[in-house]
Amino acid sequence: MPDRIALIQAHPDPAGGHLCHALAQAYADGARKAGREVQWIDVARLDFPLLRTQQDWAEGSVPATLRPAQDVIRWADHLVIFFPLWLGDMPALLKAFLEQIARRGFAFEPEPGNPLGRKLLTGRSARVVVTMGMPAMVYRWYFRAHSVKALERNILGFVGIGPINELLIGGVEGLGDSGVRRWLGRLRELGMQGQ
Repeated sequence: MPDRIALIQAHPDPAGGHLCHALAQAYADGARKAGREVQWIDVARLDFPLLRTQQDWAEGSVPATLRPAQDVIRWADHLVIFFPLWLGDMPALLKAFLEQIARRGFAFEPEPGNPLGRKLLTGRSARVVVTMGMPAMVYRWYFRAHSVKALERNILGFVGIGPINELLIGGVEGLGDSGVRRWLGRLRELGMQGQ
């Protein structure tokens, strides 16, 4: 069971106050109550450039503002990523963040004879928590949760993170106070369990 948890708050609004922020706080409260250590990465508060060339990604260095985020991920044995579904996908800011940090020498290392390279973030599990306006069942079954699956397989799994669990929270505009309280309780419980 994980003892060191990195919460990656990937809602792009730096002002906070959204459901994603409340869910992350509930998870953190539960984890701390159970005696786990928690560190935060608030992607919206980080200042970093977009990657624009393959050469920059392969040969450039990680921006200094993102090195502490890499340190938190390296320290953690469990990652929890929170984001709202925007246009059927993760917000562009989260994708830009992942592109910057998931580089050679940190997330993977090329290896002769292995086209996928050596995975450097093995030994870590993850949970992906996604909020959305549409019903979660529609996203899961009609859209096949394509963007969450891509995140899990093509980014997290590619660098060795696993197992990966997901929690899709749909119809957020119609949750009401009781629905929000129910989800906050669920996240608090997951935090206590370190899941």
